[in-house]
Formats: sequence, structure tokens, C-alpha cells
Amino acid sequence: MKMKILLTLLVTICFLIGTTPAQDKKQAGDLKSMVETERAFARMSEEKGTREAFVAFIADEGILFRPTPVLGKNWMQENPVPSSTTRPWLAWQPIFAFVSSAGDLGYTTGPWQYKKDIKDVQPTAFGNFMTVWKKQADGSWKFALDLGVSNPEPKGPMTMWQPGQGQMDQEISGKVDQQLARSGLLDAESKFSKVSAELGARESFLLYAAKDVRLFRNDHFPFVGKMAAADALAPVTAEWTWTPLFAGVSISGDLGYTYGAYELREKAGTVSERGNYARVWKKVLGDWKLVIDVADPLPTGQ
Repeated sequence: MKMKILLTLLVTICFLIGTTPAQDKKQAGDLKSMVETERAFARMSEEKGTREAFVAFIADEGILFRPTPVLGKNWMQENPVPSSTTRPWLAWQPIFAFVSSAGDLGYTTGPWQYKKDIKDVQPTAFGNFMTVWKKQADGSWKFALDLGVSNPEPKGPMTMWQPGQGQMDQEISGKVDQQLARSGLLDAESKFSKVSAELGARESFLLYAAKDVRLFRNDHFPFVGKMAAADALAPVTAEWTWTPLFAGVSISGDLGYTYGAYELREKAGTVSERGNYARVWKKVLGDWKLVIDVADPLPTGQ
């Protein structure tokens, strides 16, 4: 009996060792194709127009924030761009990317800049974006969610993404029950909000964030790393809570994303800020950990 168990373990180990290089190669290919799609998206913005690029690359169920979450494709059809003698230009470049072990879900982040007219010499606005990408049935990538923040003008050039970046310390997983995985992710989101109300923004973030987390807040460059992000939240004295509206996960169950509505409530009970949030989560030692957190405040009064 012991010999049979040992033989089974040996066969399993050999199988895993034998499939790891193939898995790594496929994953590297998926990551590269997703980043190339992001770059093609940006090129189309320059060549044909930003609206045309968004229409071409958004998934049918893709979400934009205008200012609250809407089905982006429908919203763009119902809100055509007014005719103008100028052509605004939104330019961007991915500097970080990650893809699930199944290669069906991933995200990109990087800086953006905006010109009121593509002929202008200098941009008038700067920021950083986060885009969630989903692989379609035909093997192409379409984006499922896009949200970003504004920040001051960068002092240096953009850093170009290189293949192999962003995939360190990833757990390889097989197919999972996606409905069950989504429920688990939503449960993590809800618990995170409750802990935030009880312990405060910084302490709750330390409990739920991955070591390579990236925090996006308006008027700031992204805070990269667990301690840098947590320290950026230290001045938040208001009660920070949120309500998740949606969760999506990869078929391998190791990468997921959420979005919803948040609010900051002062001790006196008044709400000082409301907004949208978008997050990306990955599995670390079996638990959901936060790797991207983007907050987008709503205009006052909304």
C-alpha cells in the first residue's frame, strides 16, 4: 500500500515538473499578447481617435465610469462625440502587467497624458490608469474595466514594460468553480470594509494588501509597495467603507477584480467624500490579497 502511494506521488511530481515549462511558456505568451493589445489600443487612439479606440477594444460587458459605472459600449453609442475643429488625444503606455495562470484575465497599469488637440505641443493633464483585460472566445483581448487617476506632470520619461515583469511569486492553479470563487472574493471585499470601519484605513490595508500592492489616488503618483501604500492612507481619519457591485475571477481562480462605491464618513456622521473604486486581487497562499486599489471621487453633491 505504501509503495502504491509513493508511486502515485512520484508520478504526480514528475507530471508537475514536466508541465511547468509549458505552462510558463504559455503564460508568458498570454502576458505578451495582452500587453501588445494594450499598445495597439493606444496606437489607435493616436491614429483614429480616442473614442474610436475605446469602441474597438472594450468588451461587450466592459465598464466605464461616467461618472458612475455604466456599460461602456452602450454609453458611447448613446453619447456621441460632438463635432469639433480640434481632435483631443489621450495617450498612454503600460509599465506594469500581470496575467492569471490560466491566461484568461489580466491587468495593465501605466501613465497617461491628455492634449486638448493632438497638434498641441504640451499635454494639459497627466495621470495613471488601471485596465482589466479578459480574453475572448476568439483568443483576442478586450478590456472589462478601465479607471484611472490624475497626478502632477512626471519629471522623467515613461518606463517601457518588458516581457517577464510582474509575474513573480505567482501560484499556479487549475480550473475552479468560478461562481464559488466570485463569492469568496465578494466575501473578502465585505470583510475588508468591515475591518476598515473597525480598525481604520491604514491598519485594514496592511491586513489585506499584497506586498507588491499599488495604490492609486488623485493628485498623487501611484504608491507602490505595501508600506508605502499603507502610509499614504495614514492621514485618513474618516471611516472608509464601501459596497462592492461586481466581482469577476479567472477560470484558474488566482486573479480577480471588483468595483463598487465607497464613502468616507467623519466622526460627526457627515459624509465627506463619495466615489467609485476598482480593485484587482490575487491569491496568495490561498487567500485573496489586494494588488491594485483605485479610488475615483465623485464630484461634490453626487
